Amino acid sequence: MGVLAGRVVLVTGGGNGIGRACALAAAHAGARVVVNDLGGSVAGGDEGSAGPAQAVVDEIRAAGGEAVANSHSVSEMDAVRGMVAQALEVFGGLHAVINPAGILRDGMFHKTSDADWDAVIAVHLRGAYNVARATVEHFRAQGDGAYVLFTSTSGLIGSIGQANYAAAKLGVMGLSRVLAMEGAAKGVRSNIIAPWAWTRMIDTIPIRDEAQLARVERIRNAMRPDQVAQLAVALAAPAASGVNGQIFGARGNEVILFSQPRPIRTVARLEGWTPETLIDQGFPAFSGDLYGLESTAQVFPTDPI
Repeated sequence: MGVLAGRVVLVTGGGNGIGRACALAAAHAGARVVVNDLGGSVAGGDEGSAGPAQAVVDEIRAAGGEAVANSHSVSEMDAVRGMVAQALEVFGGLHAVINPAGILRDGMFHKTSDADWDAVIAVHLRGAYNVARATVEHFRAQGDGAYVLFTSTSGLIGSIGQANYAAAKLGVMGLSRVLAMEGAAKGVRSNIIAPWAWTRMIDTIPIRDEAQLARVERIRNAMRPDQVAQLAVALAAPAASGVNGQIFGARGNEVILFSQPRPIRTVARLEGWTPETLIDQGFPAFSGDLYGLESTAQVFPTDPI
């Protein structure tokens, strides 16, 4: 009996990469799985295909599990409501959502088009909203439900050329936090994962120098989607009921618990502040605590375990 025995789980983006690994791991843990994948390219915007989701369903069934395919987009609320209805009709319930579905349209912010901004926000942030909003009343009514949403260090820390992706992924952090706070009394949990893994999305990031190439090769060899999936399945499991509102990272064989924004220092002036006194006194008082502009690679410079 696995940790998800008797549970029904919706996995979005389940045809490739981390989503595929999550769908397979959830089934291995005993869940009946709705495998959703639009079947499109990493950039999105194309017609897509039912093939990737069905291939994962076939693999689950060949191993003795239960699964059904869905090839609609998380960016459309009606489509997501259809996924929920499919889970209820085919399997008679729904207990968890694992939501790694995503696209990338990278570029420097001063060159970002409205279309590229909107597309990334639609899949990542609107998609997270859609899967949560379409299921939250069901979860609250049954007093049981778990969200495993996906953020990124591109949002938590920053990544040049990914302003659209970073904005969406930091928005997911805020969404998850409030879902956890509002759902706690009703048995509804929400946690997020910042994953490191070699996927089609990572493969689209341009390589500019030998150092970056070497780092990408380490990602390819040492950080796999199946390692992220173990954390996702654990967070979806009812045995993890005490874990709620948290931000995790999965990096190779490392599991990281991230801090969350809290005040670190306060300065006060009884007569109040002016721009001049802030520049002369206030900002210098903060100088030792200001954050730099390090990228994810600089914050995590060592090889994964």
